[in-house]
Amino acid sequence: MNNLSPLNPLSNNVKLFNEWIILAAVTIILFLASCTGQPEQVNTATAPLLPVVKINESAEETFTDYPAAIQGVTDLEIRPQIAGTIDRIYVNEGQLVSKGQLLFEISELPFKAQLNNAMAALQAAKSAVLNAQLEIDKLTPLVQNKVVSDFQLQTAKTTYQIALANVEQAKASVNSAQINLAYTQIKAPISGYIGRLPKKQGSLVAPTDIEPLTQLSDVHEVYAYFSLAETDFINFNAKYQGHSVIDRIKHLPAVSLVLADQNLYPIKGKIDMVNGQFDKTTGAITLRAIFENKEGTLRSGNTGKIRLALAHEKVMLVPQAATIEIQDKIFVFSVDKDNKVSKQPIKVLGTSGTNYLVSEGLKSGDQIVSKGFESLKEGDLIQPEKIKAITAFNTSK
Repeated sequence: MNNLSPLNPLSNNVKLFNEWIILAAVTIILFLASCTGQPEQVNTATAPLLPVVKINESAEETFTDYPAAIQGVTDLEIRPQIAGTIDRIYVNEGQLVSKGQLLFEISELPFKAQLNNAMAALQAAKSAVLNAQLEIDKLTPLVQNKVVSDFQLQTAKTTYQIALANVEQAKASVNSAQINLAYTQIKAPISGYIGRLPKKQGSLVAPTDIEPLTQLSDVHEVYAYFSLAETDFINFNAKYQGHSVIDRIKHLPAVSLVLADQNLYPIKGKIDMVNGQFDKTTGAITLRAIFENKEGTLRSGNTGKIRLALAHEKVMLVPQAATIEIQDKIFVFSVDKDNKVSKQPIKVLGTSGTNYLVSEGLKSGDQIVSKGFESLKEGDLIQPEKIKAITAFNTSK
């Protein structure tokens, strides 16, 4: 009897069992295949969506500010040339005056008296000359006729010379008295603004007073004095073209003045002087910039900051917010063509608004992650979200 006959129940069970084994094997293979493909789908789905910005090369400027003290082109102390009592004051504090305008008048009575005395002494000296001349005229024929000795004539001539000298001395006294009388009127030597008036009408004043009558400032132009430390001065000489300091000054661009309220003075100035030596106390050297001030906005004693500009021809602008600093080095996360990121060190020249000026580490056309990069690692995959080019971040102009 054949055991494999279709009519054999045992044969049917074996066949069914084999079919179940084949079905189970196929199911396991399909499950494993589906598990094998799962990670790529998960990685692609979980790659973060981050903003990416394109870096462009451009010409930019950096600025450095230095504290400055402002003075008028001429600041004078007005002092009396004679001692006396102030009779009148013709100006007010803060008033704009013109050259030659009367400011103060000192009582002239004692000086008129001095002038009158000097003129009277001059008349007396002239009369003495006439008297000496008459004596010579009288003695000359007598000496010729040998009536009197020649000694008397020589004495008369000597008296005459003394009288002439007394006349010159009296004239000098008159001139001195006239000058002192003129000093009773104190006039403005320049046009400018009057300062404080500590002395009042009736005050006794003298040339030896510690405090002046007032101060007068010519501020149609102003000087802004600022200082550079030794290292800054070395950099100054290296950055700006020219064979000497004087030559460099000629090629310097115009400078800006930042006022105390942080606003820019509307007119730019020009550096026109570099001091001949460093201050031994501070170790700094003084420079001077001149600014027009026709409106009188600036006054002596104002403070501010001189802003020096330095041009950079080929640099890249990178937002400071898109960088990370590690151990005194600055990095960005650059994005390659496969959307993978890498941490890239950059060399910063300076700042322009909220951007860094970068000279090395990036090239024009590179893309960087602008924010949300805190948890990124080298080689991570991202989904770029394109935003405007980096020039949109530039706030320096």
